[in-house]
Amino acid sequence: MFRTRRLALASVAAAAATALVAGCASGTGGSSSGASGDTLTLWTHNAGNSAELDVVKKIIKDFNDSQDKYTVELQSFPQTDYNNSVVAAASARKLPCLLDVDGPNVANWAWGGYLAPIDVTGSEVPVKDQLASTVGTYKDQLYSFGFYDVSLAFFARKSVLNEHGIRIPTMDKPWTRSEFDTALAKLKKSGEFAYPLEMGTGGSGEWWPYAYSPQLQSFGGDLIDRNGYKTASGTLDGKESVEWGNWFRSLVTKGYMAKKSGADPNKDFLAGKSAIQWDGSWNAAKNAQKLGDDLAIIPPVDFGNGPTIGGASWQWAMSSTCSNKDGAQEWLKFSRQTKYFVDYAKATSTIPATDAAAQQIADYQPGGKFEVLVQFAREYATVRPVTPAYPYISTEFQKAAQDILAGADPKNALGLAAKNIDNNLKTNNNYAG
Repeated sequence: MFRTRRLALASVAAAAATALVAGCASGTGGSSSGASGDTLTLWTHNAGNSAELDVVKKIIKDFNDSQDKYTVELQSFPQTDYNNSVVAAASARKLPCLLDVDGPNVANWAWGGYLAPIDVTGSEVPVKDQLASTVGTYKDQLYSFGFYDVSLAFFARKSVLNEHGIRIPTMDKPWTRSEFDTALAKLKKSGEFAYPLEMGTGGSGEWWPYAYSPQLQSFGGDLIDRNGYKTASGTLDGKESVEWGNWFRSLVTKGYMAKKSGADPNKDFLAGKSAIQWDGSWNAAKNAQKLGDDLAIIPPVDFGNGPTIGGASWQWAMSSTCSNKDGAQEWLKFSRQTKYFVDYAKATSTIPATDAAAQQIADYQPGGKFEVLVQFAREYATVRPVTPAYPYISTEFQKAAQDILAGADPKNALGLAAKNIDNNLKTNNNYAG
């Protein structure tokens, strides 16, 4: 789930990337760890998130009770400390056997020697049945899988849109850029909203590339040239990306959106302070409870190259230094039961990673009130660049986007970010090896 789940990555990205540069050379060599005989340690970022942590505990208990060869022991961390703990443990070659990893970070951790490829053939749920965004691969090898994803969407009140003559878009006919801009102009002119659009600009860290780079991609730009992942110049600062930057800045200059939103954007939306909110599926149930049938769940805008949202959330993996890989993979295989995919979705209000699980949850079933969010995740999700450079890219994009909202020239801000990313790629030999 995104709310705070993705936010930890970028805050430690620079430190992690630095540590990985040193760690990559030694790869998977050195001491093994993570298990004492047939007792395996599992790390999760879910301390403080009891709903999801309870599902993890249930799977561990069920696995331990199901056989008498392996025992999995849990250690949970607050999300704000988790990535730093993994980096430190990797440097000391004291990683656990099993750990969760934020999807966009998989390539970085695999390249750095943190993770080992996994084989979960024979599981109840085949990997091919999952949403593509819930599977982590690097160099054509499987390194991780997740039980859920989340989806971005626009939320609005149907009554407000109808009052102002604004068409409620569908997946067959999403808003165009022109329609969206016209809708915001109408809402602003009405005088009913100080800022008609809420896009969470008070957020931090990974929220920025997760929330806003899909819009840049819909303009035709991207964070890096995905053909080889060897340069950002000409892509992140290309014509289409700069056009996105100018539009993004215009939302502030025209008074459509606050340069920095409040501490709880969804609360502000539900209180009627904004008319349209760019938010995640994690707040869909809360919105529906408050607004009922007046809630409109709206697809992303088509800015010219199709609607796009970010993809990938937290996933499970095995460390490269695990001294009992057979046991670790047995736990991973065991966990891949449809009932657990259902448990995660029910506990966390996330989108199940498989259709079979979605069909067991009323809101996500065909005809369910949130089925459209599953369709968004299936049709619109684009994973963030699958390159070990991603944590650095994430940090650079966040800085550039924040500078743009603060008044920086978009071409200059994106150009500097692209140059810095290219320097990082060059320093790390394009993360070869």
